[in-house]
Amino acid sequence: MTIPIFDDLSVARRTILRRAPFDEIDVPVTLLHAIEQRFGARLTPAEAVDRIVRDVRERGDDALRDWSQRLDDYAGPLEVPLERCTAALASLDSDLRGAIELAIHELTRFHQRQLRTSWIEFGAEGALGQIVTPLQRVGIYVPGGAAPLPSSLLHAAIPARVAGVEELVVCTPPQRNGDVDPAVLAAAAAAGVARVFALGGAQAIAAMAYGTSSVPRVDKIVGPGNLFVVLAKRAVYGVVGIEALPGPTETLVIADAHADPRLVAADLLAQAEHVLASAILITPDRALAAQVQTEAARQLEALPEPNAAAATAAVTGRGGIVLVPDLETAFEVANEYAPEHLCLLVDDPWRYVGKVRNAGGVFLGERSFEVLGDYVAGPSHIMPTGGTARFASPVNVDDFRKVISLVALNDTALRRIGPAAARLADAEGLAAHAAAVRVRMELNAED
Repeated sequence: MTIPIFDDLSVARRTILRRAPFDEIDVPVTLLHAIEQRFGARLTPAEAVDRIVRDVRERGDDALRDWSQRLDDYAGPLEVPLERCTAALASLDSDLRGAIELAIHELTRFHQRQLRTSWIEFGAEGALGQIVTPLQRVGIYVPGGAAPLPSSLLHAAIPARVAGVEELVVCTPPQRNGDVDPAVLAAAAAAGVARVFALGGAQAIAAMAYGTSSVPRVDKIVGPGNLFVVLAKRAVYGVVGIEALPGPTETLVIADAHADPRLVAADLLAQAEHVLASAILITPDRALAAQVQTEAARQLEALPEPNAAAATAAVTGRGGIVLVPDLETAFEVANEYAPEHLCLLVDDPWRYVGKVRNAGGVFLGERSFEVLGDYVAGPSHIMPTGGTARFASPVNVDDFRKVISLVALNDTALRRIGPAAARLADAEGLAAHAAAVRVRMELNAED
């Protein structure tokens, strides 16, 4: 099996290009059975998450230990000593340590350009301004278990550090052997993380949201995760901030006759090897479509397991090659889809940047491919998924800072704008509001 070709754009829009609402996620029967075994009841994933979150909120550390034992078969200490993180960094092979250090350098350099400052404007009527201040404590969820992602730790922690966040707390699930992945621990040490906890899933999100005796309460939680992590982030939103509800990763490639089919296929499969990923090519060139289909099948055969199985499922079930009449249509479709990653493998890609309205990140040309963005290009790879690029942005410095408005007006301003404030209050039926304005205007007139 290989990636399908869609000749009919309307069919593609009804299938692989269709954005299903978050609550319409198809839950595999095997997952429902697993939930029933662990919870003793036939629960939906959302119901299971609500039960965990409520339990952690009520029982704190005791609930964390119970759920870690039940779900991850882990009975070790909740917190990982920082000495282990430092030791993991020191023992890392030189190539991997160098890659982590390079990623930190490039991420820092990119995100420093995003910094904005506080400002105050003084005038005859007093002063107006805003105070830009970093969050105090941020929680970062780092996927672990069978697929630990130290890069995700860096892509959340470094923008937060640049923003000036005082304390970074990481939760990451233990691996099957009971240990936390050493590369994740090394990345935590390199990024200046203050505390690391061997916690995964909904219980980790609940712990950071509400706080326990061991886990400090944070101001905001960032980072990708599985369905249970995303549902838990949705459940605690409002108690803490969240950056997004990230779904499975996705890439959309626009390519023309100038593209190398080997590189197009490689870029599609690079994202497809993630669980439940989507990988889509849009092209006006039928010959290229056929070549990419053949090349994708060849490259799939060369992938090891379980990567090959995940990539095959992605390109055959959630991916495809969509034929369109021209590149103009390709960009219209791309903007409708609003992909996390938009890769432009076309002749002179700079010509088309202005046509992009909705995307988490745009990658221009065959030498500026998405995998570089996953690790070391500079922008955070935590990007909007599921079509949320229509209104959301990649993780950036502003995710870790807040703005406080500053108002310091005088009597001159009161005389000019006070009557309008009182009139608007009257229109809204808020008599006390209007009175608060008028009493000051009367005192001002007496002076």
